[in-house]
Amino acid sequence: MAGHSEDPNADVQYHLEVGAEDVAETVLLPGNPERVEKIVECWDDSEERAHHREYRTATGTYEGTPISVTSTGIGGPSAAIAVEELARVGVDTFIRVGSCGAIQPEMNVGDLVITTGGVRQEGTSDEYVREDYPAAADYEVVCALVAAAERLGYDYHTGVTMSADSFYAGQGRPGFEGFEAAGADELVDQLREANVKNIEMEASAIMTIAGIYGLRAGAVCTVYANRETGEFRTEGESRAAETASLATHLLARMDAVKREAGADRWHAGLSLE
Repeated sequence: MAGHSEDPNADVQYHLEVGAEDVAETVLLPGNPERVEKIVECWDDSEERAHHREYRTATGTYEGTPISVTSTGIGGPSAAIAVEELARVGVDTFIRVGSCGAIQPEMNVGDLVITTGGVRQEGTSDEYVREDYPAAADYEVVCALVAAAERLGYDYHTGVTMSADSFYAGQGRPGFEGFEAAGADELVDQLREANVKNIEMEASAIMTIAGIYGLRAGAVCTVYANRETGEFRTEGESRAAETASLATHLLARMDAVKREAGADRWHAGLSLE
């Protein structure tokens, strides 16, 4: 491609300011940079490696397994930059860790939602691939997250997540002075009827891009609000972080079992015990 420009520093990524020595192969992706400190609290040890713009990165170990966390800021565009630059320094597994709004009545504040696939309501993934390409979570990541939630004893749900570009109009909420986007009054009902579990803003972009590049990705979010019952509390923030951290350890064990068995993919016939 003629006429393109790139950052002349090939070793350190332009936005994240990290190199290959700064991150583990699996990275947790919260949105809020302030969540990084809360996530590493459950690790054995950690060290901040970079902090530039919304991107804050720390690396350490969890139960002896190398692990990293990079905040992405809000929404698909900045999350896509994080996935792109982390992939370029050797990361192969991404786990979105955050909060969400539930839209099924049986889901309680503090519960976890483990995403199996995404409704691509955000526009970032459209820049990468045709709109009918699925935003699918890697099944190994889903299995590890489910196993982690079970071991930790946390209530969880699995299913489809809708990712939006807008916190207000794009999620069926009124905007300034009561503005309502076209179809906003029907959006949540339509998603609920389609058995979509929750709404957030990054998962589908992360999973779509990872799928295109042959990398693993998934998401676990804590329910802060239930759009059906009207309940809202910032409760259980650490549960998603603990679950994703333990899942990283379990994925490392799964990978070791695969190597020992000579298998390309982990499956139910392979034990972690």
